[in-house]
Amino acid sequence: MSDSDLFDPECRACPRLSGFLDDVRREHPSYFAAPVPAFGDELPRLLVVGLAPGMHGANRTGRPFTGDYAGILLYQTLYDLGLSNSPVSESVDDGLELKGVRITNAVKCLPPQNKPDTSEIRNCNSFLKHEIEALPADCNLFALGLVAHQAVLRAYGLKLASLKFGHGASHPLPDGRVLYDSYHCSRYNTQTKRLTTEMFMGAFSRAVM
Repeated sequence: MSDSDLFDPECRACPRLSGFLDDVRREHPSYFAAPVPAFGDELPRLLVVGLAPGMHGANRTGRPFTGDYAGILLYQTLYDLGLSNSPVSESVDDGLELKGVRITNAVKCLPPQNKPDTSEIRNCNSFLKHEIEALPADCNLFALGLVAHQAVLRAYGLKLASLKFGHGASHPLPDGRVLYDSYHCSRYNTQTKRLTTEMFMGAFSRAVM
């Protein structure tokens, strides 16, 4: 594993994202506005993979799914399953601790309109690959949405069509881990009922059994 595969808090490999973050810092000088590191248990049994930091969530606070709508269902579910000490995640100094779970993103920097392009997903994939390789052997993966699902496949060098994304689906991976899928816990998905609380709990419960 080369040093270039390690998480880089000052990464500027993607010109579009770097320029966008520069603009965000000028407009919101108090925001984190940098690549967001993973958060949670250092020896997890489950790695949750999201899409990317949200403008007023992780991009503001510096912690995945923290301080925005998308984190509400995620952190409540973790708490309900006994995987955290609090049902909410508001800031990096709120005392939240995760138990057996770690959370990261397929793309570490905030993308415009929450939509990274393919080159940006590829650029960031070496970081995800390293994160996966550093996990305990019995740690499985939980993808929030299609982009996260495909990012995991890229990290394994698998064809994107080889394992089809589907809410509640599970897929064996070459190293013996299992990849579990869920619709992303975004405001759009929850408000349109594409993803309900019960659906999310069901998918998560299967992943941590």
